[in-house]
Amino acid sequence: MNIFNKIALQGLRKNRTRTIVTIIGVVLSSLMITGVTTFGVSLLDYMARGAMEKYGDWNVAFLDSDPSFVKEQLKDEEAKDTVVFENIGYSRIYKGQNPQRPYFFIAGFSEEAFAKLRTTLLSGRLPENDGEILISGKAAVDDSASYKLGDTLSLAVGSRIREGRRLTQADAFDPENEVFSPEEEKTYTIVGICRTPVFETEASPGYTLITRNSGEVSQNSLFVTLKNPRKVYSYVERVKGGRTCIFNYEVLRFMGQSKDPGDKVFMTLLYSFGGIVLMIIMVGSVFLIYNSFSISLNERIREIGVLASVGATSKQLRNSVLFEGFCIGVLGIPVGVLAGLGGIGLVLSVVSEKFRAILYSKVALDMKISGFAVGLAVAVSMVTILISAYIPARRAVNLPVMECIRQTNEIKTEAGSMRISRRKQRIFGLEGTLALKNFRRNRKRYRSIVLSLVLSIVLFVATNALIDIMQQTAGDFKTVSDYDVGFGTQDMGDEELIRLFDKMKKVSGVTEQSLREVISCIGTMEASSLSDAYWDAYGERSLEETVSLPLEVHFFDDEFYQKMVQSYGLPADEYTGQSGKMIAVAKMKNDSDETRGPKDLEDMFRKPLAELVITPKMEGVQEGGEISQIATVKEPGQNVSVTVAEVVPPDIPPLYESREEEELPYTLEILAPWSAKERLAPDGPTTLVKVKGMCFLSDNPSQTTAELGKIIQEEGITASYLLLNSKEAFEQFRNYIFIANVFAYTFIAIISLIAVANVFNTISTNIRLRKRELAMLRSVGMSDKDFNKMMGFECAFYGIKALMLGIPLSLLLSALIVRVMAADEVKFTLPWASVGISILSVFLIIFVTMMYAVSKIRKENIIDALRDEMT
Repeated sequence: MNIFNKIALQGLRKNRTRTIVTIIGVVLSSLMITGVTTFGVSLLDYMARGAMEKYGDWNVAFLDSDPSFVKEQLKDEEAKDTVVFENIGYSRIYKGQNPQRPYFFIAGFSEEAFAKLRTTLLSGRLPENDGEILISGKAAVDDSASYKLGDTLSLAVGSRIREGRRLTQADAFDPENEVFSPEEEKTYTIVGICRTPVFETEASPGYTLITRNSGEVSQNSLFVTLKNPRKVYSYVERVKGGRTCIFNYEVLRFMGQSKDPGDKVFMTLLYSFGGIVLMIIMVGSVFLIYNSFSISLNERIREIGVLASVGATSKQLRNSVLFEGFCIGVLGIPVGVLAGLGGIGLVLSVVSEKFRAILYSKVALDMKISGFAVGLAVAVSMVTILISAYIPARRAVNLPVMECIRQTNEIKTEAGSMRISRRKQRIFGLEGTLALKNFRRNRKRYRSIVLSLVLSIVLFVATNALIDIMQQTAGDFKTVSDYDVGFGTQDMGDEELIRLFDKMKKVSGVTEQSLREVISCIGTMEASSLSDAYWDAYGERSLEETVSLPLEVHFFDDEFYQKMVQSYGLPADEYTGQSGKMIAVAKMKNDSDETRGPKDLEDMFRKPLAELVITPKMEGVQEGGEISQIATVKEPGQNVSVTVAEVVPPDIPPLYESREEEELPYTLEILAPWSAKERLAPDGPTTLVKVKGMCFLSDNPSQTTAELGKIIQEEGITASYLLLNSKEAFEQFRNYIFIANVFAYTFIAIISLIAVANVFNTISTNIRLRKRELAMLRSVGMSDKDFNKMMGFECAFYGIKALMLGIPLSLLLSALIVRVMAADEVKFTLPWASVGISILSVFLIIFVTMMYAVSKIRKENIIDALRDEMT
């Protein structure tokens, strides 16, 4: 070890407080960098494992594999696992809506294929033989035909041929060059609807139908999982041999191996975000560590001048400072890395269950310790330290030797710059005047302290504003539905629905249940009963005595209906029974942002009581198979007395498939008990049902949804339906907020600690460097009271300046966050609580640091302090 390095070590030992604070800054910096890199690696690993759970762990699929090729890949050294399904063939869809997807593709799955290719049922069950099929969700949505469980499909199954080659799902539809060759007739029964398989892409020419394989396999689709997925492209080039293949980009994108342009953009954004976070940490860390080395060099500036005067080169002096930074890094970085791993492990353990609820319920977010991530954290931390040390070192060694020895470099004032007006002197007194003069003569340290405090204020207030926005949005989001779990259908009979309802309402966790049905009807009433607002919306009044209005009748089971009537403050005996009155919601629509509830909307009727004749709409089948809505029935309509209520009606069950409806300028809904349904709209195949189903409130919606799904499976329901956990979306949003809160507050806490360490280091060392000045003031008679008063003024000036800059900047940033991220209904409000906490924290930090530094000065003898600076 050379003499310069020994001098650097002596300086570290001599100024232990500053050395310890600097090491703490390095620890916090490397802790955050390690946390960010490890979290990034852990999140990508979690997303990759989640994608494997959802889409299968295969990496590449060869869609036209003969049995010999399959056997070869089973023995390949790079292959970890394989699974195959039978390519049964294609069948033309003659009335499909998508011209680029005119086929069904029939795949024959084994039990192993169902498990490894992650076949997810949406309704129904898995096929048990080669005469039953699953239809993909994409086919159920896109195709013009309405497929139901139990339907039978008769298909002409064959092959797509182009230039003598059989085409696969990887070959897009080519109407000019390909030919469909039917080979045999097959009949299938639809027993379930499944999520669209991952191997059915947007470019695939056929909607997937999945059946059981027949055992006679001539053409397969082979799915290969590699031991090292990062070698997938070299593996494919080696074995492909002209076969068509697809890659599992859903998994490969999170390994950074996807060649899909969209995935490249995703990874670029992900790495850019991580880089920005690391840059913020580095800037904050450089700010702290730079100040520490700058102050250290200012203390040693005379020493540097003496060394330079006896022949020390600039390179030797600069390397001495870098060696000092290296020693601090060796002490601080290992502690920071270990603390970072422990800290991120603790954070992940807290948020892991929330990630399960949001993304993949069967996959845990575990910490993944990556040698690359830890190495990157160490490298970035060391670079941060060396940059922080190099900048002040270069400035110091370039100073003239005599200027260093005389110490005239740090404080430079111009004529008139130290002048304080008489008015300020009268206001602040001698103590305040001395505090102001100190700021003006040493602006660099003053700016350093103020900027550190401003950074903390802006981060704290802006982060709280972001969290407040998410919480407000979540509060609004919660009111979307009045039930937690809903079951909706359109083609199930009332008898079957009631039988299913009697079983479902006994599920554990259900606290309230209701049976609901919505029927489309026509209401006939006197034209004079309608309000001016109604006629204004239509532009002209009808010349007829009566008008016919499209409306909806909402039926509820009698028990729920009676509770609803009582909640509206109406007498239950008048509104129950087959001849009882009914409740009407009759309002004109208004899209104004000022509308907050029913009372803000104009009435559709002149009076709160009205008489209507209600006639259910009917549906019939015209030529071509199209369904038509007919607003008349053979039976005459039913007379109904309604009372208009200023209420928001209960929500309808979830819609499986919505029909196109005429846009009306009003809302007219009749609320009726189930006991009146037989009179108003008897159950039958021609009654136009918008939706019917059940709604539940539950203590545990996720568990209730799972149990309801089991009941549906056990009952063998064949009607199309939708089982919806409406609270799940809100729960996911609340989990997003929780995760954001954890990471936001952790980030701001550590950044604030770095800023506090910076302020403490700068103020305490600044006071120490003024030891001679403060000793001189005490030697000429300044009392402890006056001394404390001067320090109090300095605290106030630091805090006021920081708040004058920090609060406006933080409010501006908060307003921008609200403008960019919040919905229109979320208005910006001043975050008084965050601002108040910031004000108190700023003055507390400055005051405590000042008192600590001054207490150290007071313990020293005045004569020794004066002599120490003079020698």
